[in-house]
Amino acid sequence: MNAPRSSRTIHAVGIDLGTTYSCLSYLNSQGQPITLPNDEGELATPSVVLFDDDAVVVGTEALRNSISHPERVIQNAKRYMGDPRKFWVVGGRTWRPPDVATLVIQKLLQGARPILGNIEHAVITVPAQFSDVQRQQTAEAGRRAGLKRVDIINEPVAAALCHVLSEGIWFAEIANEQSVMVFDLGGGTFDLSLVKYNKDRVRVVASGGDLNLGGIDWNRAIEEFACDRFFQEASLDPRLDRESMQAVATEAEQTKRSLSVRPRASLVINHAGRRKSYLLTVEQFEKLTRTLVERLEQITVRTLKQNRMGWAHVDSVLITGGASRMPMVRKMLKRISGTTLNTSLSPDQSISHGAAYYAGMLLSGEKFAKSFLSKDATARLARFKQQSVNARDLGILVRDVKTNYRVPHYLIPANTQLPCDARQTFGTVIPNQKRVQLHIVESGTSPEEPFVRLGACVIEELAPNLPEGSPIEVTIRYDDQARVHVSAKDVNSGTIAKATIVRQESLLKLPPEEQQKLEAGMPISRPPEPAAESAADVAAPRKKPAAAPQSRLIPTPDSPRAKRPAGTPAPRKAPAPEKKAAAEKRPETRKRTVPQPPKVRAVPPPPASLLESAEQPIPLCNDCGEPLDYKGRCTSCGKAAAVPRSSASGQGQQAARPRKRKKPVTEPARKVQLPSDDSEIVDLEAKKAARRARAASGKPTSRPTKRRKQ
Repeated sequence: MNAPRSSRTIHAVGIDLGTTYSCLSYLNSQGQPITLPNDEGELATPSVVLFDDDAVVVGTEALRNSISHPERVIQNAKRYMGDPRKFWVVGGRTWRPPDVATLVIQKLLQGARPILGNIEHAVITVPAQFSDVQRQQTAEAGRRAGLKRVDIINEPVAAALCHVLSEGIWFAEIANEQSVMVFDLGGGTFDLSLVKYNKDRVRVVASGGDLNLGGIDWNRAIEEFACDRFFQEASLDPRLDRESMQAVATEAEQTKRSLSVRPRASLVINHAGRRKSYLLTVEQFEKLTRTLVERLEQITVRTLKQNRMGWAHVDSVLITGGASRMPMVRKMLKRISGTTLNTSLSPDQSISHGAAYYAGMLLSGEKFAKSFLSKDATARLARFKQQSVNARDLGILVRDVKTNYRVPHYLIPANTQLPCDARQTFGTVIPNQKRVQLHIVESGTSPEEPFVRLGACVIEELAPNLPEGSPIEVTIRYDDQARVHVSAKDVNSGTIAKATIVRQESLLKLPPEEQQKLEAGMPISRPPEPAAESAADVAAPRKKPAAAPQSRLIPTPDSPRAKRPAGTPAPRKAPAPEKKAAAEKRPETRKRTVPQPPKVRAVPPPPASLLESAEQPIPLCNDCGEPLDYKGRCTSCGKAAAVPRSSASGQGQQAARPRKRKKPVTEPARKVQLPSDDSEIVDLEAKKAARRARAASGKPTSRPTKRRKQ
């Protein structure tokens, strides 16, 4: 109401939602990107949130208070996006990564409103390696922050758009298609993309990266160095005190920045009344972080090798991201590429500028929207196109007819041009099957990591009296923003079954009045309880750095990092002697109490980590195919069901106490054994091949199905 022109006119707004810093940019009427400052006049806003009793503070002020009040501050939340087990408890309230992202976006929008008025549409950047769950949670955070429409773009693509559409190349005539490697090393994630572009299009050829590799990992190397030196000299460990450790983290960040422009820098540690200063040189810093630089090099070389490209096919190396300023990173890139690096982009603002360009491209194609851009700028953006690729394989879990295990069957390989789709025919597993439950999965960010569960696609009301092996045609699709869509068709009847992706993303579900408080930046008055996730909705755990704090669904005061299944009672165990001795040696500053999360009365289902790594089969419901709890009751539909005899004996007792593994589970961690009458589908070609193999060996081609009495 205060800005009538802005309320009627749509601006092209891009948001770089970073792990450590975030910023917002928009396109002016001439189509040039401009970064808007926040309320404090800063172009980059720290992605840090402080909960100060009745107020929520985001940005630099929250970062300053992280030393004096570390238990009230949340930072680096983007690293845990998509992890349903991660949460923070501050003042009795539970906050999850999407909730923290919502508050950061609200801070950016609040600073932009005096200039742009009400903002209803924005493009938010995400790492190329983000899964569909992480993309959906990012978009949901933007909508809960007050945006009516949220579009997603990969961060390397945004950097490439900024490079191609910047003022130096905007009017240039590019004779031949150029190839560029976008090397984006941010505060928390590393993205790498091979991009080809000309005057009318940016096309991503391949992408790679690591979601757990960024500038904060270099900070932790400095922290470990300083804490080890302090412990050797003073016999006191700052890592045992939260306030001291937060002060060390702040010193490490400043030291890292100083070493990017100076050959040496010093950092100071204050702990337990002792104060010591240490000198760190660039050579020492490079030695401390050699393994991190090697990981960057391995990912870069592997991405080129997997796509059968050499450095001769790369015209330039475009670096961006705040952590790319470090000398050892640039030295490594120069050494392996043999070329001069392109440092024309702003490491801090190029991503948001590219997102603003993409927002302008989207607005130029909408006839009903009145854009703030001039006709000339709209025409130029309308001619330009961008095309990305998916970073992960996409498929479903199917029954392996040889082993009776559920294994991933990928339909769309990684680095496929978007949008794309794939169609394949599968078969039912029992006669007169009424429903099919598809478990949608994406591959991990690396070959060593397990697949990620995106959700369950439930197909109801199949045609009656279908024989075993009846064809079900499954279509799975990535849209241009790497979001997943699934549909299925009953081939016999020709009817398309309704397919709905069931996804519980553990977002806060509040009453309308509480949601209004959250959108206004006010603290909520009731502590929300974590929603119980079904096993099909919980993503497989990823590897995290050893120094990163871990949170579980229901941590207990005596064992905050216990890895037992959610909902099972904690075993009574006396504290270990070494832990008791260490606790007695701790300084008095360790006596700060940490608030514990609220107790959840409902027994949640087993998490995916249990389902994926159990040493014996997990019983599933005969009606919906979801896991049974230790009482034999379905965690999804609530029905009590019989379980196979092989896994029913003593199941409740085994669930109540942790099992002792004899050896680590490797290959079975990627598959789940199934009962014979689950609502599954099989690969028909694989089933035919198995029958032919049994016929050739003289074994029976089919086995009668034993029907259990209900």
